[in-house]
Amino acid sequence: MRGKRGCGNNPTSREAPTYCRPEPRVSLYSPAQTVCEGERAKMSLMAAAATASPSSLRAPASTTSLFSSSLSRHLSFHPAVLVGRRAWAQRGRLVVMAAAGGGMDAKPTVLVAEKLGEAGLELLKGFANVDCSYNLTQEELCTKISLCDALIVRSGTKVGREVFESSGGRLRVVGRAGVGIDNVDLAAATEHGCLVVNAPTANTVAAAEHGIALLAAMARNIAQADASVKAGKWQRNKYVGVSLVGKTLAVMGFGKVGSEVARRAKGLGMHVIAHDPYAAADRARAIGVELVTFDEAILTADFISLHMPLTPSTSKILNDEAFAKMKKGVRIVNVARGGVIDEDALVRALDSGIVAQASLDVFTEEPPASDNKLVLHERVTVTPHLGASTMEAQEGVAIEIAEAVVGALKGELAATAVNAPMVPAEVLSELAPFVILAEKLGRLAVQLVAGGSGVKSVRVTYASARAPDDLDTRLLRAMITKGLIEPVSSAFINLVNADFTAKQRGVRISEERIMLDGSPENPLDYMRVQIANVESKFASAMSDSGEVTVEGRVKDGVPHLTKVGSFQVDISLEGSIILCRQVDQPGMIGKVGSILAEKNVNVSFMSVGRIAPRKHAVMAIGVDEEPQKETLKKIGDIPAIEEFVFLKL
Repeated sequence: MRGKRGCGNNPTSREAPTYCRPEPRVSLYSPAQTVCEGERAKMSLMAAAATASPSSLRAPASTTSLFSSSLSRHLSFHPAVLVGRRAWAQRGRLVVMAAAGGGMDAKPTVLVAEKLGEAGLELLKGFANVDCSYNLTQEELCTKISLCDALIVRSGTKVGREVFESSGGRLRVVGRAGVGIDNVDLAAATEHGCLVVNAPTANTVAAAEHGIALLAAMARNIAQADASVKAGKWQRNKYVGVSLVGKTLAVMGFGKVGSEVARRAKGLGMHVIAHDPYAAADRARAIGVELVTFDEAILTADFISLHMPLTPSTSKILNDEAFAKMKKGVRIVNVARGGVIDEDALVRALDSGIVAQASLDVFTEEPPASDNKLVLHERVTVTPHLGASTMEAQEGVAIEIAEAVVGALKGELAATAVNAPMVPAEVLSELAPFVILAEKLGRLAVQLVAGGSGVKSVRVTYASARAPDDLDTRLLRAMITKGLIEPVSSAFINLVNADFTAKQRGVRISEERIMLDGSPENPLDYMRVQIANVESKFASAMSDSGEVTVEGRVKDGVPHLTKVGSFQVDISLEGSIILCRQVDQPGMIGKVGSILAEKNVNVSFMSVGRIAPRKHAVMAIGVDEEPQKETLKKIGDIPAIEEFVFLKL
């Protein structure tokens, strides 16, 4: 435990002494390249751009500054700056996007590097020159890209940093025809001022149908029986299946695909439950689905269908521990992401009989190795990532990505944009530490919601001495949304798509401001996030008004958690946090600290907030490492500890 100070544990009523002061930390946020789109600037500079190569279009720093300041009120988009833990500076650079062909009326050029449906191609051809060049090597792609304003790929083309560097600043948008963007370097795209868009909705029905197809094929041994008959055998007794009617299906991930699978499974006569820490309970009830906890889902399910994104919290979520809790003879379908299943653990579960069968469309490594034990297992049915592979879905994806790319080339902000938010440089510079605070408050709040409750109504409060017109909260709202949604979703949240994504998930985020007396030098005094109409896994996080409530401030440039529910605390938002509600009595800090020390878990900060002496208190503990479950259980077993929760930041 570092720098421990004042370790008595009898603070005055409702005050929260900090037992370990934060170490100074500096966060650097540098402006990335500025794209000037003011009409007068465009008119005066495009003539020169007509005969100039993209790499030659540079302006002195003074010119850039002049254009940035004088034209800011005319910009359709604010000057771009990168928001995140890293930022890249391209100071003194004015980038003007020259139209292909050298004239102001010339069409932009779109390179389509992988096969795209005809409907999408026709839409593109109505606006741009379209170059369909498939199976390009990386060298060939880097050579062609300097002549293109947009690039469309699927999953087979890697769009790395070298592609953006080779574009010479001309590439304005990359479109990924599908959902995942693992093959696109988002950081490099943002650094080079290139928008990245995807097509997340068009293949929903196709993926759901494939999930149901695998479910039925597995239950009736279709693939195995087919192979047997073609091998000249007739083994009717060997391939006796199981009925779907009356069986319990657990849908793990109740987003677009998961809810469509649930609808279809209900039509097959199945009892459907779902686990999704973010799904709204009323939306599930409308389909006739009950939201349950993760453990309830895997304990009671006869069939489990996975539709969750691959995030740090879902990676290998079906592991040895999870399989051990399942009903013997459970059957598993995965059309989501391969990494959500520990494949070695699934082989062990199949061999032991815990899992009767599995149907898999996705794998941790694709394509899987030829000797992959899971693929070769006799009770496993596999397909080569066919979830979106229907004629209709492919056409839908083609249209969706073509519309997004054309919109971006026209200067519109696409709702499916997936790279960094863009705000004025001066606003970012001032709000930088509050940006981190906003995201972490969102992450804390959603982790305090009990599974199955469903997040629908979020209220954000900004306390400031500034007039409303002098405080731009768009970025803060976007980062709170990011913190709320990203931990339990595959969505990429930024300033462009934050409101769209929240609305799509049925979440209403309202904002209110509290005007304070004093100097408006600092943009905010504190920020509060409240989630209404939910249950909490940590009852003390509920405020007097019945909402999950967290509040924070920025102190010396470092975000701090200052309130949980009705309890005042004071802890730097670094690493992870353990919250404990306890009976206020001597020795509690020592007991908890000793348990953590025994397991070599370093305590970075500790704070205790209480209502009154010898009553209830909330202890907030910052830890550098994630404690093992046994360690957390020991803390929970302390008689004076009434409840506790571990929260990852």
